[in-house]
Amino acid sequence: MDLRIFTEPQQGASYDTLLTVAKATEDLGFDAFFRSDHYLRMGSVDGLPGPTDAWITLAGLARETKRIRLGTLMTAGTFRLPGVLAIQVAQVDQMSGGRVELGLGAGWFEDEHKAYGIPFPKEKFARLEEQLAIVTGLWATEAGQTFSYDGTYYQLTDSPALPKPTQRKVPVLIGGHGATRTPRLTAQYADEFNIPFASVEDTERQFGRVRDAAAKAGRAADDLVYSNALVVCVGKDDAEVARRAAALGREVEELKANGLAGSPAEVVDKIGRYAAVGSSRIYLQMMDLDDLDHLELISSQVQSQLS
Repeated sequence: MDLRIFTEPQQGASYDTLLTVAKATEDLGFDAFFRSDHYLRMGSVDGLPGPTDAWITLAGLARETKRIRLGTLMTAGTFRLPGVLAIQVAQVDQMSGGRVELGLGAGWFEDEHKAYGIPFPKEKFARLEEQLAIVTGLWATEAGQTFSYDGTYYQLTDSPALPKPTQRKVPVLIGGHGATRTPRLTAQYADEFNIPFASVEDTERQFGRVRDAAAKAGRAADDLVYSNALVVCVGKDDAEVARRAAALGREVEELKANGLAGSPAEVVDKIGRYAAVGSSRIYLQMMDLDDLDHLELISSQVQSQLS
């Protein structure tokens, strides 16, 4: 089971804070550092000092880390034109020496679009499908050849399809709870399917849909990585769990029901339940980015039992 650290910087984090967490992620033996792609805080937090851009952040981290994978859960398709996104991701992949992964989603948070003057189209999912075709098509085009695309929303003519990523293929992540279109797009374009904040039972059901879609597409279902994203709240004892839950503004029992919470043994046991339904990777949503002791505890008491 791979454990990856997943952050939500729109809730309040500077680049320096993210760099500190990313370096701790690397030093403590986790597989990857991922971040959300949002420009506006959610809930009652003040969001200070303000948002950071996902791909600018990852570019900086690419030069400051050596081993961990770097990526997004998920890049909002509404924020970037697909040709530009392909260039950005390829460049950060080069800057990292080939450690980048692209999670790409349709975008959903209308308020942040209004706050920063970003168009919020109705046809988000149809646009996402074209974006996936373009980004992967640009990267797959042989050097010296050109790429063209004539879609409903995007048109590219004789693109040189440059620059190329360092990796032969940048892993693409698609995720969500959709019962039909999401599994179909996953089977067509993705290397990994991620389901966020889902129960074991819902995870098993959605993984089954993706496997069925892969089979219909003529693809081996086991070609895909299957993963979860879950909030994490671990403590050495009940008091520490309660303290960390309070810092998140949530109740311990609710976190235990809907995430990975409790003692290291409880969390290891629940991770095992996700593994039993096919998950091989978990993105641990870390909300208190100043609590590096939390990371150390997960590394020494949870990750050590899974490796």
